[in-house]
Amino acid sequence: MTCFHGKILNIDLSTGSQETITILEDHYRQYLGGSGLAAAYFAAEGLEQILPLSEQSVLSVFSGLLTGISGVPTACKASFCGISPATGIWAEAVVGGYWPAALRSSGLDGLHIRGRSPHPVYLYINEEKAEIIDASSLWGKCTYSTTKRLQEKHGADVRVAAIGPAGENEVLIAAIIIDGHDARAAGRCGLGALMGAKHLKAIVVEKGSKLPHLYDKKGLMALTKKALPIIREKSKGLSEFGTAGGVPVVEKLGDLPIANWTLGSWTQGAEKVSGQAMATEYFTGHYACFSCPIRCGKDMKVTVGPHKGSISHGPEYETIAGFGAMCLNDNPEYVIAANDLCNRLGLDTISGSAVIAFAMELAENGLIPEEYLTESPIKWGDGEVILTLIEKIAYKKGLGELLSQGVRKAARQIGNLAYEYSVECKGLEVAYHDPRAFTSMALIYATGNRGACHLEGLTYFCENMAFPASLLGLPAEYDPHGIEGKPRLAKMMQDYLGTYNALGLCKFLIRGQISPAMLAGWVAKATGWDIDEEELLITGERLFNLKRILNNKLNISRKDDTLPPRLLVHDRQTGGAAGSLPHLGKMLSEYYQLRGWSVEGIPLKSTLNRLGLKQ
Repeated sequence: MTCFHGKILNIDLSTGSQETITILEDHYRQYLGGSGLAAAYFAAEGLEQILPLSEQSVLSVFSGLLTGISGVPTACKASFCGISPATGIWAEAVVGGYWPAALRSSGLDGLHIRGRSPHPVYLYINEEKAEIIDASSLWGKCTYSTTKRLQEKHGADVRVAAIGPAGENEVLIAAIIIDGHDARAAGRCGLGALMGAKHLKAIVVEKGSKLPHLYDKKGLMALTKKALPIIREKSKGLSEFGTAGGVPVVEKLGDLPIANWTLGSWTQGAEKVSGQAMATEYFTGHYACFSCPIRCGKDMKVTVGPHKGSISHGPEYETIAGFGAMCLNDNPEYVIAANDLCNRLGLDTISGSAVIAFAMELAENGLIPEEYLTESPIKWGDGEVILTLIEKIAYKKGLGELLSQGVRKAARQIGNLAYEYSVECKGLEVAYHDPRAFTSMALIYATGNRGACHLEGLTYFCENMAFPASLLGLPAEYDPHGIEGKPRLAKMMQDYLGTYNALGLCKFLIRGQISPAMLAGWVAKATGWDIDEEELLITGERLFNLKRILNNKLNISRKDDTLPPRLLVHDRQTGGAAGSLPHLGKMLSEYYQLRGWSVEGIPLKSTLNRLGLKQ
């Protein structure tokens, strides 16, 4: 086979049984790989109807079609997919590092994991076999300790995807952490809880030699080599400071959420917690994922908190926005410590920081439930409170048990006016780019298949010219606060970026201005398919609609394609987005027409027929 193995391992933890499933080439061409193949499997088997934390729920893990191919920039991703225990709808959490490439080198393209072991276990996979091994001695350990122990047992080169206490305790915002201290996270949608419910502590993969055969390796390497100089040039800032380097610019544009999305400006605070500021005192080294020329990962010294003196993966932009601006914490030491603690305990830093900022605003307005009032006062900007609440959430203690459900379920349990302070879409806490600053993001969040996910569209890259939309055949410039042309921009970017998870590529690649035509050329050389830009974008459209169909079956429709009141009607008053509010209703109607959906947000039969999908 060319560019894929065609082998998926089906494992039932209840019985210990294993079965190898063969996938034909036509299936790869239709869905590529990654979350594309996972969604196709769920649709074919009707798995969306199974409750996510039940014994028979399925966790599907797929490497992308290009994952593990050395020389293809950023070909490092795998998708962890299922039905989210947090939102109850389609979930995919995509992660890089080295674990996905190791899985590919074992001769497998993916895993389907169902069932529940009667006791804690981990999976050990190499190119010869897969074993289910007792993990009782690892249960309760943090992700760093788990990774260290498994590498001591199986060899320093094995790659580990593990959950921490948050996943074990089925915290609904739990993450899956890979590569230990380097801590790349399959963070969103609470899929760590899915592993915890299955008593699956970790998936250990030994690097093998079974790399996929390439149709034209020499031609592929020639194309990617040609692209490398511009990728490196356009991503210099990421290479030097990581995503954290963008904090001051984002704040200036009015894109940085502040004090649970209430304030417009935080200039001095943004400068204090920026990647540039952290680099002067806490930086210890760079980290790159497999086959990545960007090298955006940074390691930092932890100087406060329970793990003071250790070295940990440095906080990304989203984490700084969350534990910094969202909580009005301008102390970089506590941002670094909060990031480290979340990675150790296995918590999503976006959802984790969002529920803590939510709690801070509840406390300010006297809405913390009475049974939790005996706990330490919760104040804006208090770094010790942030660290305390992270631990309480992971172990479901006190107020942490309430917050461990995420903001939507916590707000519903509290009642009163709590919902006014919960900022989420379809149950997923909103990622930290403000749709009042770039109105196209209102559509991206409202229609995102896993909820309020910035990575499904990244249209703010187009609106600030980091990725010229002209590469998609669209106008090059947009009014960030206007609505003209935004529905088509949102659709096109969702279709294009939908192929990235399926191909196993990092979305920062678009910073290097990789166009659909260029990417189609890479796929053609790798597979031998006669694929062009048009087919690539149609594939992305197929994948987006496939996930929408799964969500339609879970009762998602137009009623759910909305934003929380705070982002629709609350003007930021100051800063770069002052006076701007997204006109979502008007944009959404045009977007549905472009998608070929009904006014209720359901793909029309003609659309499904055109894309080769079944309803």
